[in-house]
Amino acid sequence: MNKILIKNARIVNEGRMFKGAVLIDRDKIEEVYEEAVPVAASGVQVIDAEGKLLLPGAIDDQVHFREPGLTHKGDIASESRAAVAGGITSFMDMPNTKPQTTSIADLEWKLQRGAETSLANYSFFFGGTNDNMDEIRKLDRSRVPGLKLFLGSSTGNMLVDKKESLERIFGEADMLIAIHAEKEEVIKRNIAYYTDMYGEDLDISFHSKIRSEEACYASSSEAVELATRLNSRLHILHLSTAKELTLLSNEIPLSEKKITGEVCVHHLWFHDGDYTQYGNRIKWNPSIKTLADRTALRNAVNDNTIDIVATDHAPHLLSEKEGSCLKAASGGPLVQHSLVGMLEMVAEGCFTYEKVVEKMAHMPADLFHIDRRGYIRPGYYADLVLVDPEKCWTVAPENILYKCVWSPFEGTTFHHSITQTFVNGQLVYDNGIVNDDVRGMEVRYN
Repeated sequence: MNKILIKNARIVNEGRMFKGAVLIDRDKIEEVYEEAVPVAASGVQVIDAEGKLLLPGAIDDQVHFREPGLTHKGDIASESRAAVAGGITSFMDMPNTKPQTTSIADLEWKLQRGAETSLANYSFFFGGTNDNMDEIRKLDRSRVPGLKLFLGSSTGNMLVDKKESLERIFGEADMLIAIHAEKEEVIKRNIAYYTDMYGEDLDISFHSKIRSEEACYASSSEAVELATRLNSRLHILHLSTAKELTLLSNEIPLSEKKITGEVCVHHLWFHDGDYTQYGNRIKWNPSIKTLADRTALRNAVNDNTIDIVATDHAPHLLSEKEGSCLKAASGGPLVQHSLVGMLEMVAEGCFTYEKVVEKMAHMPADLFHIDRRGYIRPGYYADLVLVDPEKCWTVAPENILYKCVWSPFEGTTFHHSITQTFVNGQLVYDNGIVNDDVRGMEVRYN
C-alpha cells in the first residue's frame, strides 16, 4: 500500500492552523487538503486524525549521537530511535566523536553508518581544526550542513584557537560556520578564582559562575566581528544569555541574514534556580543561566531574534554525571522530549503552536537550505508528526528510549503526546511502538 490519507487533522503549517487532510504517495506529500475531506480511493490507507495536530517533522541541527567511539552512551541507531519517538525526523550530528569528523574519510564512514542504522533522516557536520583546511576545501557542500568550530571548550584537537586558522577558515570555507562559543581564557580564570576561594570540590551552583555570561559573550562577539569583517555565514549554537542577543537581528528576513542563532530547549525550560533540584543532570555547556536570561531567550524566540530551536542532545551515563561541577560530564539527552517540551510551553502560554513549528521545522529547513523538508507541501518529503494535545503522560525510565536510560525530564508530566511519526512516508513510530525496520535518508542541502 503506497498511499496514506491522514484526514480530519488540525494542520499546523506556515503560520496557520486549519482542519484538513494530507495525502502521502510513497515518500512524498502528494496533496494537502483544507476543510473538505477527500474520498479515499481504493487501496489508500486512511488514518483518522480527529482531535490531533499534524505537524511537519522537527529538524534538529545539533545532536551528539556518540558514534563512533563513544557508543556506551548512545549510537546512531539508539538515539535516532528516541528522536522519531519525539517527533524529530531529521538530525545534524556533531563531529566530536572518536575519531573526530575532521577528514573526508571519517565523514564518509558516518554517512554510511547513518544509511545502515538511522531511523531518522541524517547528516553530519564537518569539524574544523587549526590544520585541516585542505580537507574543508574538498567537501561536497550538498552533503554537509556546515562546518563546526569549537571556540571554547577544548575537545581533543578541535579547539580552534589560532588567529591565523580562524582567519583562514572564516575567509575561505565558503559555507555556514556553526560555533560553540565560550571563551577559554575566561573559563580558566573563573576556575582559578573559585577554586582558590572554595577549593576544588565545587558543587553544581558554581557551573554558571565559571561558564559565565562573560565567557559566552566574549567568544560570540569575537566570532561575529570576524564573520562580519570577512562576510561569512555564522550560526551561533546554544545561545544562553540575554547579552548575546544583542549580536543578532530580527529586522531582516532569514534569507538575508549572515549571522543567525539557535537556542536549545533546556535553556528555554530551566534556569539556575533549578540546580538545587536537578543537580548535575542539568549541567550543560554553555551553562544554564538566570531566570532573566531564560525570559529574554523565550522573548527572542517569539520576536525572531533567535532563528531556530534545537536540543544539543548529548547523552552520558548517569555515573559520568557524578562528582563536582569540575568533574561531572556536561550534556544530557533531549531528542525524545524536546518537541513535547516546547508544546508544554505552548500550554503555559509561552509560545504558539505555529511558533514551535516555525522554529523547529520551517526555519531549520530554510536556514540550512535543506532539500524539500520542514514544511507540509505537495512534492515535499512526507516527514510528519501526529500529536494528541489532550493525552497526558509522565516521563519515567520505562518509557525512555535513550541508550543511557535517563532524562532531565524524569517525573515531568507532559500534556501533549506524540502518537505517530512518519519519515519519508513510512510510519516509524506508532503509539509507543517503534518500527526498527525503517531507515531514514541522507539529508541534502541546496
